[in-house]
Amino acid sequence: MQSVSPAGAMDILLTPQGRIQSLLTLSEGIRAVEGPSGKISLCSIINAKSGDCTEDCSFCAQSSFSSSPHKSYPMMDGCRILSAREKAFEHGAGHFSIVTSGRSPTEKELADICETISRGENEKPFWCASLGILSLRQLRLLKNAGLWRYHHNLETARTYFPEICTTHTWQERVDTVRMAKAAGLEVCSGGIIGLGESLEQRVSMAFGLRELQVDSIALNFLIPLEGTRINPRKENISPADMLKTVIMFGMVCPDSELRLCAGRGMLAEYEKEIFRAGVAGIMTGDLLTISGSGFGEDIELLESAGRVPTE
Repeated sequence: MQSVSPAGAMDILLTPQGRIQSLLTLSEGIRAVEGPSGKISLCSIINAKSGDCTEDCSFCAQSSFSSSPHKSYPMMDGCRILSAREKAFEHGAGHFSIVTSGRSPTEKELADICETISRGENEKPFWCASLGILSLRQLRLLKNAGLWRYHHNLETARTYFPEICTTHTWQERVDTVRMAKAAGLEVCSGGIIGLGESLEQRVSMAFGLRELQVDSIALNFLIPLEGTRINPRKENISPADMLKTVIMFGMVCPDSELRLCAGRGMLAEYEKEIFRAGVAGIMTGDLLTISGSGFGEDIELLESAGRVPTE
């Protein structure tokens, strides 16, 4: 499907607030080519291993470089993960992701995760995982165990990445995404908006995701956490600018599913407009280190926007 140009993407971000409704109408028209059903995909995660991460990502409370009071704990046992997956399914989640802290899991941890995935008796919710930087061999092991989708964010634009992380590179993240696709997995990738990046860098990240042809784009808005090293700009991103960013990603990447995760509550009165902007999925339940939105309130959000969760 035809994408807007980089110049067109910048125009979207610079659109006056009074013309947002026109942008939404345009976005709806582009997405209508795909025949929208009004159904929204729900996903849920479990923080299966938390904290003590060797990487220095400046926004993350789980980094060993942060002074966050967040509690660390080792890998959960498989039974607890399976129980959480069953609860997620009862709440309507179509995807369930195992998330672990750290650059990469140990071979023992990876083997345990593969065993847990293989024990999942039902097809849904689809198994997803976010385990850091992996090799093609490791990704194939996960695929053979029953993993459906691998999640690995680019986080931001290539040119801004060194400002938020120095212990690994943007290219390593890109390579992991490409290897996940080579292993036959669907890929979910995105990043965090509001790290201090410029509008041009925001557009660059969108086009980086388009080039990678990821299946799903996970958009997050920064929630500054106590003890992290991030120094967000004094001028917070307004709800209107957040919505324009969502519209821009949807129009740059019309062939990818657009999913909103952390920080969407900050959209305030614009939150239910995200579906007109092209959002086809949202994360429900707790986030990695803080509480998220409840299933009940997310169902109310869908109803207010004239949407329903996918079955």
